[in-house]
Amino acid sequence: MGATVFDAVLLDVGGVLMYPDPAVLAPALSFYGATTDHAAYFRAHFAAMAVKSADGAPESDWSGFDREFVSRVGVGTADTDEAAHVLGRTRHAHIWRAAVPGSRDALVRLNMLGVPVGIVSNASGQVESVLRRAGICQVGDGPHPSVLCVVDSHLVGVAKPDPAIFEFALPHLDRIERSRIAYVGDSVTMDVGGATAAGLVPVLFDPFDDAAHLFEGMRIGSLAEIVALFGD
Repeated sequence: MGATVFDAVLLDVGGVLMYPDPAVLAPALSFYGATTDHAAYFRAHFAAMAVKSADGAPESDWSGFDREFVSRVGVGTADTDEAAHVLGRTRHAHIWRAAVPGSRDALVRLNMLGVPVGIVSNASGQVESVLRRAGICQVGDGPHPSVLCVVDSHLVGVAKPDPAIFEFALPHLDRIERSRIAYVGDSVTMDVGGATAAGLVPVLFDPFDDAAHLFEGMRIGSLAEIVALFGD
């Protein structure tokens, strides 16, 4: 990543801190021949997100994601349509609750280094409580890593890729220049597009290089790579 240095970090939640809980999805999809190996569901998420980005699908359209996801977890071609439909009905906002490996540890380190951190997420009004309940972070002091804000699109009435969503987070960052703020997300369409339009520096969370052909900017495989920009 070269010598790029930021003064603050904003993070997406889905695909960066949390992903859809395999403990919920695996029983539903194993009926169609899918594996029950939870690691496969983590892997499938990023492959499916790359397809969603390549399609240029809006936030409301997860059809391409669902089809790629079920294929990646082992559903055969004959059952793809039905399994994708089941996934679409099962993958609701409240099951984005499985922690991305290393996410909490990275927030702990960013807190120790004094890095201003905030959350900006397309969500359904639930994301702050899910993060707190999962032990990932909370706003202000408490038993979990601390963030300055949690911006939930449902609550503020604007969603990525509309850059206006970031205006709810920037006042918490003490007038830090936008070009010195990283925004880490897993969607080229929603996250890279929105952050770029807002004047932030987009960083794509792409641990398996699924979207290498879609985005030539900064990509990371773990949040530890962001932490490393601020110190060991």
